[in-house]
Amino acid sequence: MAKSKWEQVKDKLILVEGWARDGLTNKEIATNLGIGETTFYKIIKEHPEVSEVLKKGKEVIDYQVENALLNNALNGNTTAQIFWLKNRKPEKWKDKVDVENKQDTETLQKLDEVLKGLGGVV
Repeated sequence: MAKSKWEQVKDKLILVEGWARDGLTNKEIATNLGIGETTFYKIIKEHPEVSEVLKKGKEVIDYQVENALLNNALNGNTTAQIFWLKNRKPEKWKDKVDVENKQDTETLQKLDEVLKGLGGVV
């Protein structure tokens, strides 16, 4: 009798973890397992152990990328520095548009135009 899709995955959990650690996407992992992406997501949802091995494998590569980004930032890569600061300290470094100031500026410009029209000094 043929193995179910879950049995195919269950027998290869160590490979799933390794593929995740190697940076493969869930779609690529599903392809390696010989199943569709939708089926893989269904298995992840129904079997928490699959989600756990994916998480465990992805943590390793995430740490490696974080370390590489930090090293680049510390070695003077301005793009890496900006990215790091915007994500680590968004309250201080995020790109923001101050809507209130923009509205205040527009209001003041309109007021200036009205005053000019009335012959006032601006």
